[in-house]
Amino acid sequence: MSTIASIETAIVDLPVARPHKLAMATIHAHSLVIVRLRTGEGVQGTGEVAVIPHYGSESPEAVKSVIDTCLAPHLIGCDVRRTGELLICMDRLIKGNGYAKAGVEMAALDAKARALGVPVSELFGGTVLSRLPVLWVLGNGDVERDIAEAETRLEARTHRLFLVKIGQGDPAENVARALAVKRALGDRASVRVDVNQGWDEATASWGIARLEAGGIDAVEQPVPAWNLPAMRRLAERFTVPVMADEAVTTVEDALAFAREAAADAFSIKLVKHGGLTRIRQVAGIAEAAGISLFGGTMIEGAIGTSAYAQLLSTLPRLAWGCQLFGPQLLTDDIAVGSVRYEEFELVVPAGPGFGFDIDEDKLAHYRRTS
Repeated sequence: MSTIASIETAIVDLPVARPHKLAMATIHAHSLVIVRLRTGEGVQGTGEVAVIPHYGSESPEAVKSVIDTCLAPHLIGCDVRRTGELLICMDRLIKGNGYAKAGVEMAALDAKARALGVPVSELFGGTVLSRLPVLWVLGNGDVERDIAEAETRLEARTHRLFLVKIGQGDPAENVARALAVKRALGDRASVRVDVNQGWDEATASWGIARLEAGGIDAVEQPVPAWNLPAMRRLAERFTVPVMADEAVTTVEDALAFAREAAADAFSIKLVKHGGLTRIRQVAGIAEAAGISLFGGTMIEGAIGTSAYAQLLSTLPRLAWGCQLFGPQLLTDDIAVGSVRYEEFELVVPAGPGFGFDIDEDKLAHYRRTS
């Protein structure tokens, strides 16, 4: 039978290659919630929920609790093949909580695709893009280290798209750091910035003018998520694309931004939107409104990265590439095998399902016990 027989969760804390500095936190180890779903036929599907501290309102502990106590007990017996019905059921059980719902949906889709012997992308119309240009985040907070890291990535031919985090600290120093990176790399690379809501509108107007003049290619979430009017004014005022990230979480957010022309681009993220089905709905609104797309990340391991890549590969256009560098920042994982990167691009995994099984020994080693 294709009904859900069990849903289990575990939190793992994985090591990173270096401290990763964001506006809201510095990551020294990264937490993922692993969701394991089994059907009555014995097919297993896996979901992975990566949580960046203070990015949103979720925590790994909260995600696990919602799945264990609010969702899983009521989903036993549901047909894993009926994704839409599963989403409706979860919405009836609890409002919001997109991260938890995304983890369950991921596991259900993985199981469904594995039972069919196909990659998850086939459930969303099939792959259009077999490779995705992949961006590297320069999160050192130090200009010399950022430049050195970018040069290393260019030489290794793993990345030529770079994002400088500039939302924390003195705006003038941060703008100067981003411009220094751009000057050092020149036309060999695309350089963008992410403010992570760190500026008010006046500071954003000052900063974006200088970033635009210095050749920065895009400015992500310059003001707080709630300030749609400011985003609209900034998008209207400047030629450099203004990208919405934290401000566009739900399908309704995407519709509001499209209606108001409040962003030139969306950063779309699987857990932020509540799963693969809903990220595709957000992408559809953007496509209809002429808003370009960027595949963001919450720093996933191989399973979560494959989930993103499978969905992103079905989009007709991904103008800004993707940010799926998680497996390159993490120094270990709980998956068997690894994601393949070649010539500045991520090779979309071929499945079946998401294409990765769990390494039980690694899961036991990194699993949080308290």
